[in-house]
Formats: sequence, structure tokens, C-alpha cells
Amino acid sequence: MTLRNDPVADPAIMAHRIRKHALEMTSRGKSSHIGSVMSMADILAVLYARVLNVDPSRPEDPLRDRVILSKGHGGAGIYAALAERGFFDPELLKGHYQNGSIFSGHVSHKGVPGVDLSTGSLGHGLGVGTGMALAAKRMNETWRAFVVMSDGECDEGSVWEAAMFAGHHKLSNLIAIIDYNKIQSLAPVAETLALEPFADKWRAFGWAVQESDGHDVAALEAALRTAPDSNGKPTVVIAHTTKGKGVSFMEDAVLWHYRTAQGDELEAARAELAAIDPEIDHA
Repeated sequence: MTLRNDPVADPAIMAHRIRKHALEMTSRGKSSHIGSVMSMADILAVLYARVLNVDPSRPEDPLRDRVILSKGHGGAGIYAALAERGFFDPELLKGHYQNGSIFSGHVSHKGVPGVDLSTGSLGHGLGVGTGMALAAKRMNETWRAFVVMSDGECDEGSVWEAAMFAGHHKLSNLIAIIDYNKIQSLAPVAETLALEPFADKWRAFGWAVQESDGHDVAALEAALRTAPDSNGKPTVVIAHTTKGKGVSFMEDAVLWHYRTAQGDELEAARAELAAIDPEIDHA
């Protein structure tokens, strides 16, 4: 399979490539979390193709938008998105999760252009993003802080402490996107610690709330472009997604939080991704 290395502006094409990259990366390195990457591929594609103010030729630009992947176990996804956006050669992704590679399993900023924060311990990303947004406000800067979160990490009290703080300080330059695939590490979210009424909780903490089909790139873009909120509120986009999206036997399956596709499963997953849309696949 050939993976293109030219940056793309169409988020549907980018999301497809992210899924293909991530499947190969996790299989080659025998790492986990392919289901988590598949569920957020469209979110990352819309961000990097249509929403973020970033420049691959100037990854440290002080005026860039900041991105935190709070669900750091999905690191393969953001590495693939950055490669497709032109931050580095996609060929480098072949070293993912292998000795000597800069691409660790949980996302790391060390040596990786475009990554603003190393993450992996769930529940920390929103607090850091809140601090970034507050600093930007106080310095009268125009850049925004985006935090991509998992639904499972919303079990953490630190998330709600940050949410309360952001609402109080009217951090309209803060945007949280929740990959609401309804499955966490070992069981469905509703069985582990139910989040509903999820949107109402965010509203109660002073946030503007958008809900979207997390696999509809047009709907996602429309939701993300509502920020900054005209009433000075931080924005949360609750993206309803499917764990393992794009590969039928991975979809809605707890197994694929930790499992790695090998052998016949890898070949079957490759075939399904290749057959999704020939025009996208060969764009």
C-alpha cells in the first residue's frame, strides 16, 4: 500500500489517510489503541485541514493555534495528521513505537514538530489548555487553544475543575472537542461511569455546547467554527463517534482499545479501508 505524502485540504481524504497510516503504524510497532485513533480521525482531519491557524514551515510560530491531544494514547492519529499536513515526511511514521523513534505510543512533543504537549495521563489536557488560553487572553493574543479529549477521561475530577475555571474566566479562546465514542478501556462508558446528561453538565459550567456527528466532516467544521463564542464562553464540541470507525470488525468493540491488527485481521482491515471509496483512496 502506498501512502501519499502531499498535504491535502479535503478533510475526508485526510481522515481516510490518517486511518490507513494508523493501521500500519500500530501493526508494525505492535502498539495499541487503533480503535481510539479511528474514532477521532475525522476530528483531527477537520482541525488540520480546515480550522487551525498553523504553518508547517513555522511549527514554533508564537501566533499559532495550540493543540493538545489529551487522549494521548491516540498518538498515532495526531502523528499521521501532522504528516499529512506537511509538518514532516510521512515515511518517518514507519518507525512508530520502535526503538529510537521520536514517535512514542502516547503522544510526545520531544523532537516532533507540531506537537505542543506530551500527554497520556488522562484528565490533564484540559487543565493545560485552560492555562494556555488564560495566558493568551492576558497577553491580548489572538491564538486559540484546542483540546481533543476522550469521553472516558471525563470521569476525572480534574476535567471538571478546569471546566469550572474556564467558564468563570470566560475563556472564549478555548475549544474542547470530545471524542464521544461511548467506550473506554474495558467497558462501555455508560457502565463504567455514566456521563449523561453530558451536554447539560458543560452548560452548567458556563460553556457553549455544540453536538455533532463526529464522522460528518462538514458538520464538524460548522460546529468548530462557532468558536469563539460571542458571549465570551469557552466552547465544547461533543462529537458523537464510533470506536474503530472504518473497519467493520473493530467498530463498537471494546477489544480494539488494546488489540493490534496482525495477520489475517490486518489484511482484512487493509481491504476494508481500501474499499471505502476508490476516489478518496486514490486521490
